[in-house]
Amino acid sequence: MSVFVTEIIDEEWGNSFELTGIGYGVLIAVMLLIFLLGCVIRNTEGKKKIGTKQLVFSAAAMALAMVTSEIKLIDMPMGGSVTLCSMLFICISGYLFGLRTGLMAAVAYGFLQLVSNPYIISIPQMLTDYIFAFGALGLSGLFFNKKLGLLKGYLLGVLGRFFFTFLSGMIFFGSYAASYNMAAPVYSFVYNGSYLGLEALITSALILLPPVSKGILKVKNMVNG
Repeated sequence: MSVFVTEIIDEEWGNSFELTGIGYGVLIAVMLLIFLLGCVIRNTEGKKKIGTKQLVFSAAAMALAMVTSEIKLIDMPMGGSVTLCSMLFICISGYLFGLRTGLMAAVAYGFLQLVSNPYIISIPQMLTDYIFAFGALGLSGLFFNKKLGLLKGYLLGVLGRFFFTFLSGMIFFGSYAASYNMAAPVYSFVYNGSYLGLEALITSALILLPPVSKGILKVKNMVNG
């Protein structure tokens, strides 16, 4: 179809697109550009640029998220899964360093997910499902200095991801709702809410365990000390 994507014909599930080698290269280049821009642009409070410590911890968080995202407790038939707390690692970046670093790590993670597990039917769907949905996990940084900040930030990040997956399901995949005798918004809400809600419940219980919460707090104090 183009130098960036090729069309995959599927009469049962509908046509989709797959990235070509050039397409993958462009995505990786864009991801690196976003990361480099984040390193040189000053934040809104006029404080120091993102440093080596933030980059190293964010890269480690993304690596852990990628690994745990492949450990699927429940794999949904139309995409999405309950993973081994993979979203938590991205939200930790925001909790440790604040909103800007959290958003950068989350958007970069969205690009990584797009490169590793792409399902594309259009550019708007691609942006909504990967860049915006995973990028919303970075909203955890809003609770950087709040009591129970990790739990609140995690839940906000998951809620943000759910918002974009809900939109995507309703707009781009709403045609499947008729098979279940549902309206498109209801179908999307139930489908996406089921796996995201279950993983959020499991992860929230994990966060509330004293050894986990105290351990992450020690890491936060160490990296910001």
